[in-house]
Amino acid sequence: MRAARYYDRGDIRIENIDEPEVAPGTVGIDVAWCGICGTDLHEYADGPIFIPPAGHPQPISHESAPVTMGHEMSGVVYGVGEGVDGLSVGDHVVVEPYIIRDDVDTGPDSHDYHLSPDMNFIGLGGCGGGLAEKIVVKRRWVHRVSDSVPLDQAALIEPLSVGFHAVQRSGASAGDIALITGAGPIGLLTAAVCRAEGISTIISEPSSLRRRKAVDADVADHVLDPTTDDVVGRVRELTGGRGADVGFECTSVQPALDTLFDALKPTGVLVVVSIWGHPGSVEMQKLVLKEIDMRGTIAYVNNHPAVIDLVESGKVDLSPFITGRIGLDHLIDEGFETLIHRNETAVKILVSPSGAGL
Repeated sequence: MRAARYYDRGDIRIENIDEPEVAPGTVGIDVAWCGICGTDLHEYADGPIFIPPAGHPQPISHESAPVTMGHEMSGVVYGVGEGVDGLSVGDHVVVEPYIIRDDVDTGPDSHDYHLSPDMNFIGLGGCGGGLAEKIVVKRRWVHRVSDSVPLDQAALIEPLSVGFHAVQRSGASAGDIALITGAGPIGLLTAAVCRAEGISTIISEPSSLRRRKAVDADVADHVLDPTTDDVVGRVRELTGGRGADVGFECTSVQPALDTLFDALKPTGVLVVVSIWGHPGSVEMQKLVLKEIDMRGTIAYVNNHPAVIDLVESGKVDLSPFITGRIGLDHLIDEGFETLIHRNETAVKILVSPSGAGL
């Protein structure tokens, strides 16, 4: 089968590799769609980060580069291993792409397995990836999705789960006002979760296409352009001078982080959602004098069932966020290069590894 294999920074190759074996306790999935994530872009441009470099195996998967990429995937079950229940051949599914030690509690009451030692992600730390025609995944990490949800939209359930967990981490509730800096995929999907939960949203984004997408997707009450708008002033105006209750940093850009400190109300909550590939700075005096509560968030933890329910119930419509569909052969030129060098022209680009969805 064909797969996108990461060798090193700037070196991803489309290769033929052996199909994975469906072993006991695992599920074989024909990958329908796989999204290109910002983390994938960081690996390509600045990595390896999560990907274990050649000769330095990941402690759980025991794999190192080259590895198959892709962790935002949807597909159809083609095989179930011995001992697997609750899934059948033909089911539509998504993957919660974790690589976690077998002795870690990942049960329904666990709230910290995503922070366990040596945690990594399928499609980064090994164990196959969604940028391949097939993948075999442990049953624990496979979630069934209703056939009523198109498979291309289902591929966005993984990044939507990132936004869902970020909103959980914020403690925001219905009636609150959130400022979101950045209308890339994660910023927009975080806004979608906020709207579904009754939280008013203000989005700050310099790209006109992404501002338009926020409006068209109906995930923002107000959309601001930080290159022309006084974002802090507008937020104060829109909140009666109080400031936003919560802020979501979804850019990894210093001016956006600075804006959130100024735009939040005293005792506001600032959640850093983006992966920073470089050091950032915090003006400690503002954090102290405003009693800002600054929190990090990573991925998700037992969030997929609730997120799938949001999509299946129609509370979140994922279709507006898909701006491109490509085959594996165009992963670099039409996928990675677009999102790295022309990211103002796209939001979420999906890849069909087999080309069947094109």
